[in-house]
Amino acid sequence: EYFFKDIETNYNQLKLSSPLIKIKEKNNQFLVNGKLISSEKDIDIKLLRSLLGDSFKVFNIEKINFNSDNDFTFIISKKFKISDFNLESIINLNNLDYKNNFLDLKKYFPNIKESIRLENHKVLINYKNNQLEISGKGKVIIEDKSDMLNYNITKKNDQYFFNTNISINKNPFLINILQYEKKEDLELLIKLIGVYKKNNQIKFDLISLEENDNRFLIKNLNLNNKFKIYDIKSLELNYVNNKKIKNEINLKKNKKNYEIYGKSFDASQLIYDQLNNDEDSISVFSDLNTSINVKIIKTYLDNVTFINDLTGNLDFRNNKINKLNLDSSFTNNKKLTLTVNKNENNETITTLFSDYPKPLVKQYKFVKGFEEGILDFYSIKKNGISNSVLKIDNFKVQEVPVLAKLLTLASLQGIADLLTGEGIRFTDFEMKFTNKKGLMTIDEMYAIGPAISVLMDGYIEAKKLISLRGTLVPATTINRTIASIPLIGKILVGKKTGEGVFGVSFKIKGPPKNLKTTVNPVKTLTPRFITRTLEKIKKN
Repeated sequence: EYFFKDIETNYNQLKLSSPLIKIKEKNNQFLVNGKLISSEKDIDIKLLRSLLGDSFKVFNIEKINFNSDNDFTFIISKKFKISDFNLESIINLNNLDYKNNFLDLKKYFPNIKESIRLENHKVLINYKNNQLEISGKGKVIIEDKSDMLNYNITKKNDQYFFNTNISINKNPFLINILQYEKKEDLELLIKLIGVYKKNNQIKFDLISLEENDNRFLIKNLNLNNKFKIYDIKSLELNYVNNKKIKNEINLKKNKKNYEIYGKSFDASQLIYDQLNNDEDSISVFSDLNTSINVKIIKTYLDNVTFINDLTGNLDFRNNKINKLNLDSSFTNNKKLTLTVNKNENNETITTLFSDYPKPLVKQYKFVKGFEEGILDFYSIKKNGISNSVLKIDNFKVQEVPVLAKLLTLASLQGIADLLTGEGIRFTDFEMKFTNKKGLMTIDEMYAIGPAISVLMDGYIEAKKLISLRGTLVPATTINRTIASIPLIGKILVGKKTGEGVFGVSFKIKGPPKNLKTTVNPVKTLTPRFITRTLEKIKKN
């Protein structure tokens, strides 16, 4: 037996000491056990990697300062082969900086730092039979102020099993898609239980968030190495969002398919995201192939408007909607239906019908005071290009900034006053347009009403540039002109020369927040304008 007492040494500038190390010879081997103490110091990360090997590689640590008290045992042969290594450590972790470079957490933590810091943690490490267990608790700084974190991590066969609780008190926390925001000074408890696998896959057995009466619960969520969902068992949401709307909704797996059901859900953010998204696949999933049955008693489209008894089915193939049928009704018994189907030419055909379109039009912030009307939308999409027709009949609108400016520049102040007052009525609105990778090309937009008619075309490059041109004509001129169209010859203005102009041509161009508008009087309407007007008058 060998006894070593009061040892002091330096290993790569790391100061170590030991009160006692015992070595006992047995069966041509040596059993070693002892205690090792490290002093407080900023540790060289390369050194730590060399000491802990593969066990340390998964942790992307930038900086660390700690002191530790370690009890160890191992067996060493006369050929210096080590076996049965066991380690029990108590670590006083003063600070640790961890660089988060694989998860996009800013959407949840709006003030997140580039590195996550742990402070004043007491950490217990147990390594035995090639199994590593780490547990600890202390402060965590993700945003501007510190929160509390406690954790237990166990390594078995290249898998890291974790059980973690984060208590967020002073900092904000968001789930934008659900319109949920935790206010500062309210405690939110986040619990994460699962396993991190060697191939960067993560399985969450449980994710739960609780804040007062708000509760979010996810079970058996599986993410691939690109952090896309490839399986989920259930989702329960019971919370009040930042618009003070109560949400009670569940998602549940039934064999290979799913059910979505609940009392109430605010879908306004989902609708907005879909209207502003060119992609037809669901980006959070890796490869979704399933059928989802939907039954929600009350579904909100905005702060106050909701539809009743939303029912139907969604069928997904290769992460894209293959077939969809949803039906519902408003409180005034007006209907809302949405369908998506694929034909034999692999074209996606979308239809939307509503005899109460106001909540849908409200999603476009530049239109205000929209009332009445019937909306009919039809679209065909293939290879990322969609060709669509939007029709709205018998409606009035009270505020459209671009139209108001056009009327003012055209010296049609009476109609401009009508627009901002009672509103302008249109009997027909029809727009034919194409969408491709953020570019909307308007082939033709035509609106006719008792006060004014507009014919327009152009393009809109999302968030970059708007370029539109067209013709705007007061209805009195149209009526007089149509009444006086001769069988042959040119179309003249009125019966006397110089009586007036038909209307104005206009151009609108520039970035969305800095549009420049110009108008010029016209004495002769284009054949297309006259043809479209006659078609609408004949139809009515």
